[in-house]
Order: sequence, then C-alpha cells, then structure tokens
Amino acid sequence: MNERIIFFDGVCNLCNSTVDFIIDRDTKRHFRYASLQSDAGQAMLRKHNLPTSEFGSFLYLDGDTLHTKSSGALRVAVKLGGIWTLMGVFLIVPPFIRNAVYDLVAKHRYRWFGKRETCRLPTPEERTLFLG
Repeated sequence: MNERIIFFDGVCNLCNSTVDFIIDRDTKRHFRYASLQSDAGQAMLRKHNLPTSEFGSFLYLDGDTLHTKSSGALRVAVKLGGIWTLMGVFLIVPPFIRNAVYDLVAKHRYRWFGKRETCRLPTPEERTLFLG
C-alpha cells in the first residue's frame, strides 16, 4: 500500500483548518496526518535533512516521495478528487512562481490566521488517521 501522510504545523491555525478541511472531504481516507512537532514529524524531517524547529512548509509524503510547499498542497487537492482535481492545473505553473505565493502566506500565517498554544489533538473519531 502506498501510504500518504500530510505533515503540518500543529500550532498554526491555517494549517489546522486545512487539515480539518481535508479530513472532511477525504471520504475514501487516502491520507494520514502528523504534526511536524510530533515524534513522527520530527523523524521525517531528520530523514529528509529538513529543519526540525522551523515549520515553514506543508509536507506531503506519497509513498517514498516527499512533496513540499505548493507541490504538496496541489497534489493533495488532486487526490481529494471531485472539483478539487482541477487544482492540478496549477502544477504547470513553474514552482518558483507557485512557491513565491506559498512562501508569502507561510511567512505571515501566524499574524493573519493566528497560532495555538499547543498542537492540535485529534478527536476520538480522527485518532486512527493520525500517526503516533
């Protein structure tokens, strides 16, 4: 089985809202989740030689392939199916352009959307979807 894991900043309100959005629409349960601050998230960051204390990117692990920033987000949207598949058209835009927009939002996400004191905890119904 090709495991698909979404790694997200567990204290970022935008990131948590995005995870909620995906969970609500992922009726086929394609994805599992882990905060970047969790043991699973930290292990994945170390494995890919990424910073373990600054969380400026949404990460999507599809099997053995790690997608970052806008590439990860767009691939998740495509996998959700339905109308979200149309987001895949933006994959033809060069990554340096897509990621400039992504980086702008990432840089200001705490100021624009807020930040939690602690990482998101899954509800009892969601617990099987989360690593760790």
